[in-house]
Amino acid sequence: MPNDRVTAWGGELQRVHGKLRNALALARAGLDGGDPADAATDLLLFCHGFCAALSGHHRAEDGSLFPELLRARPDLAPVVAKLTQDHNMIEHLIGGLQKAVADSTDPEVAHRHLDGIEAVMETHFRYEEKQLGAVLDGMDTDFDRTEIFGPIS
Repeated sequence: MPNDRVTAWGGELQRVHGKLRNALALARAGLDGGDPADAATDLLLFCHGFCAALSGHHRAEDGSLFPELLRARPDLAPVVAKLTQDHNMIEHLIGGLQKAVADSTDPEVAHRHLDGIEAVMETHFRYEEKQLGAVLDGMDTDFDRTEIFGPIS
């Protein structure tokens, strides 16, 4: 897919983060509105969709975006290291959510795990947007959205 350079990549990052926030909200709403008879299926479905989207976004950043940034701006190594550390922490929290959902059909258990993920996710997103937004906007690179931001882009 050709890149239309009229898109500012920092703005694109914010848009993707907005989609992930919406996915979290949908997961929460799905947990609250499901049929109690289908609780286990609903928990797995809603949590799996959100977790897959967030993990896919971070894998894409780690595998494509961050190496490209470091080639262009080696001075960003401490920022990228912090963001990568956040990705690992979020992935650990996602693993905890997935285990909890597999072990319990109580939506409140999933909500508590989502609360923890959301807290770290929001801090991470704000830091990433602040540190990288202007840098991405200034890059003259033909990125593939899905490759650098994941399938949710």
